[in-house]
Parts: sequence; structure tokens; C-alpha cells
Amino acid sequence: MTPHPRTRIKVCGITTPDAAHAAVDAGADAIGFVFVKDTPRYIDPEEAAAIMYSLPPFVAAVGVVQDLDVDAFCALEYACPAHTMQLHGREPVDVVAACGPGVIKAFKYEDATINSQLERWAKVDEVDALLIDGSTGGTGESFNWKNLAPHLIDYPKKIIIAGGLDETNVEEVIKTLRPYAVDVSTGVEDAPGIKNPQKIATFCTAVRAADG
Repeated sequence: MTPHPRTRIKVCGITTPDAAHAAVDAGADAIGFVFVKDTPRYIDPEEAAAIMYSLPPFVAAVGVVQDLDVDAFCALEYACPAHTMQLHGREPVDVVAACGPGVIKAFKYEDATINSQLERWAKVDEVDALLIDGSTGGTGESFNWKNLAPHLIDYPKKIIIAGGLDETNVEEVIKTLRPYAVDVSTGVEDAPGIKNPQKIATFCTAVRAADG
């Protein structure tokens, strides 16, 4: 039997250098910066860039944006040229394509729309991966992972799972869906935007154990 590839880990909502380096020390593959204003994890792009440039090799920075037009997207990407950008709103296909290549498209899981969402983004070459969340982002809501599993059989793009993940349930997610990556934010916090280094370490340990 072919072994399951190592599940990548993204710790999102990073707002300080200390939180970033706690994630790195715990074994995270990527850290996420939220560039959505008026949210508790917002970080100024220039501050994020300073943290990004302090990361060691092979740790990626992901910029999270929501419902920007192409000009605003490009301006933000110029201020913080993250390795990957994650579009976490209701962006139409033409905007997503213009913001590519190499973007992550995020959306909320819903039973009624999952097929159409997967079909839509499978056709967009500029999308490298899909992030499937339990909400529109940042609320820590989970969803029924077992309902998603049949839809991912032979799906052509990488899948990232987010929404309500923590050290107690990430093993179930990995064994049920075998995603390319898992994305955690609220599950490793003491309060919105305040990361707990021990929770980050425990989460990463749980992911490695699930990979087994």
C-alpha cells in the first residue's frame, strides 16, 4: 500500500514575530497573514512582510485576502509579496484567474453547493489548491468531514481543510479526508489573534501522529 504523503500544516492568523517563530519551531510548513481589515487577526502588510523575511528557508508565507478587485490585490501583493495568496471571499472566476497563477481559493462547505464549487475551480488553471472551511473564515466553525469525503475521490487539485480544527479532532480529519494540508487558527489561540505556542506545538504533534 502506498503510504499517505505527509500532511502539511498552516498556522493562520499570525500577527507577531513570536507567534510566527513558535509555529516554525513546532514544525509548521506555512504561516498565514490575514489582510482583511476590521477582523481580529488583521495585520498590516508591511508588518507581515517584515515577519515573512525573517522566516527560515522552506517555510511559506500565505496572504489571506477577501473580495478585492485585481488592482487592490496587486497593490497588496506588492506590499507583502507572500509565497502564496489565498482568496477567501466570493471572488468570481475571472478575478481569481487574474490574481493567479498559484493561488489558493477558499470557500465554505455546504452540502448543496459542494459539487458546483469543486467543478468550478477544477477548471481554473490559476488555482493550485482549494481550502474548504466550515465558515466564511475566522470563526472556528467545523463541518461534517464525512459528507465531504466522497466528493474528493480522484479530485485533481490539492485540498486544504480548515474550520474548527484543534489537537482533539485533527487526526479524524486527516484519516477521513487525507487532505494535502490542514489549516488552524482559532484552535491554537487563547483569544482571537493571540496564539498559544504550546497549543501550536500540540497541534503539530497531533498531525504528525495522524500521519503515522
